[in-house]
Amino acid sequence: MAFFEEMESRYVPYLRTHLHQFAASVSAASCEEGPGAGGDDECRDEPAALRLKMVAVATILVAGAIGVAIPLVGGEEGSSSGSGTFVLAKAFAAGVILATGFVHMLHDAEEKLSDPCLPAMPWRRFPFPGFIAMLAALGTLVMEFVGTRFYERRHGEEAAAAATAGHDDTTALLEDGALAGVAATRMSGDDDKHDAMHIVGMRAHAAAHQHSHAHGHDACDGGAVYDAHAHGSEERPSQARHVVVSQAQFKNFSALLMAFFFAITTPVGIALGAGVASFYSASSPRAFMVEGILDSMSSGILIYIALVDLIAADFLSRRMSCNPRLQVCSYVVLLVGAVAMSALAIWA
Repeated sequence: MAFFEEMESRYVPYLRTHLHQFAASVSAASCEEGPGAGGDDECRDEPAALRLKMVAVATILVAGAIGVAIPLVGGEEGSSSGSGTFVLAKAFAAGVILATGFVHMLHDAEEKLSDPCLPAMPWRRFPFPGFIAMLAALGTLVMEFVGTRFYERRHGEEAAAAATAGHDDTTALLEDGALAGVAATRMSGDDDKHDAMHIVGMRAHAAAHQHSHAHGHDACDGGAVYDAHAHGSEERPSQARHVVVSQAQFKNFSALLMAFFFAITTPVGIALGAGVASFYSASSPRAFMVEGILDSMSSGILIYIALVDLIAADFLSRRMSCNPRLQVCSYVVLLVGAVAMSALAIWA
């Protein structure tokens, strides 16, 4: 009994203190200190800021619609397989996204979560911005892995069904060829038997291997880097992942629907954010905590997308490694995009 009393006297005040500190973190009351109470934000013109947000909504909507329409209008040759111009545009975008995650979003998250308005414990005792960004990046990885596995399993079943149907067609072709060979032999004699069966064998082989059979030639010579049959709708892991990450290979209506949602996501988010901001104090502890956490999550997701889905996917590809000129230009454009976006932090 004395043990429990000692534990209660030691840890209950400790827990009570931390609960009070957490409660202070979610308070909606305006802080006496912080950017919302003084400093440069005293000169903030809210009506003018709202007008600029509306201009940003319209601009991003138009730019997003144009950007997502280019690959759809250009087709597969202009997007997925990628011309040199398209690859360079992706490299520039990757640099912009990478700098946005590292320089803008992560910095804003650190600024929000280290504000004096928030209690020192736990927000300034632990590097929450980097930790939350790491969790967001790992969460994105898990989501892509699960989506890719689901896609591969579903299309693996379709490929197995197609292979079975192809095997039946080949068997029927062989049987028809054998009958034709027998008939031809009876009509033209033993001298033509070998030629008839040879033709049947060639046609059967072509039907069984109508999709390419890779032999592991050098990657830059047009060969594949592995030795496997490419039957039906089977795809390389990188291609399957590309389909999942970019919502690629949809039918026309589905592609247009996904493009529509892509174009309106950011403008709708800005409009909702502007509406919600009018109902709470921007200088409250709750506002700093929520904004800091969301900025940290955005930073981790953007960094992951830039490094894994864009830079690694293109810069480590066979096409890039086999084209030194494209490789050098892509690195230069990537650096230009990252530096240009980083420079905006001077005014942002």
